[in-house]
Amino acid sequence: MNTYISILRGINVSGKNLIKMNSLKEMYEDMGFQNVKTYIQSGNVVFQGRETNLMELEELITEGILKRFALNVPVLVQEYSELKSILSLNPFLNDPKEDISKLYTIFLSKSPEKHFAERIDSELYLPDRFYIMERTIYLFCPNGYGNTKLNNNFFENKLGVKATTRNWRTLMELVKMSDM
Repeated sequence: MNTYISILRGINVSGKNLIKMNSLKEMYEDMGFQNVKTYIQSGNVVFQGRETNLMELEELITEGILKRFALNVPVLVQEYSELKSILSLNPFLNDPKEDISKLYTIFLSKSPEKHFAERIDSELYLPDRFYIMERTIYLFCPNGYGNTKLNNNFFENKLGVKATTRNWRTLMELVKMSDM
């Protein structure tokens, strides 16, 4: 059994795309996944299942949500080992002055094409800073995520991929929960 973490984009935000976590957990269990746990109301699910392609899992869960809740929600899936690696590779953690409450991780549906990433002039968005590493963007927003232009929509438009963001504490908790 592999341990996976699915991250849903845009549910339970401002009263839109409402899904109760108990119902979401039940849907995963009905789909045959085991040891299903949810974390907070924003659509973070830790579960176990047979080893499979991540894109197939994303499609399966997206279809399940569409059937059960009549919502078309982007779903990104990470393997536990990948999420643990993401946690350890954050370049902002090398600076002890950085406040982890200002750190975010943006998960991408796939690695962006290099020419798209190179067109983003990071200097234009200071004091916010970011690093793109494969399917992950590490983001530091000293004035908070609510005050940055570097949000999901920005990166989706610039990179041509789906994206969803989680704060650093949520990422740490998901890794802890996944350590089954």
